[in-house]
Amino acid sequence: MAKEERMSRNKLHVKVDDQVYVLTGKDAGKTGKIIAAYPAKGRVIVEGVNIATRHVKPRSQHQQGGIIRQEMTIDASNVMLVCQKCKRPSKVGRKYLENGDKVRFCKSCGATVSVVSKGKKE
Repeated sequence: MAKEERMSRNKLHVKVDDQVYVLTGKDAGKTGKIIAAYPAKGRVIVEGVNIATRHVKPRSQHQQGGIIRQEMTIDASNVMLVCQKCKRPSKVGRKYLENGDKVRFCKSCGATVSVVSKGKKE
């Protein structure tokens, strides 16, 4: 598969404000809320995870410099959605309901996580 083809598929299994569990890396086992998602890059920023220290130089007289700790991106494949009903990390599926709504659901317990799109009204 060419690099351009991989880059064009830019859907993520998690969204902003989802509670997620980190699977791998130095912060494995931590949970946090997704602050930002970058589908084109396949990366997310999780609150309190992958914190890096940045040394910032003041750019103007009124700006303050110093050492800043901020969250950096991690690959979206390294996080797993935490279901609000069963409180466990689980895979996410998508399905259509009878009324035409497309929803995300927990594959462990079957609970609806969120509505992706509303069905057509006649």
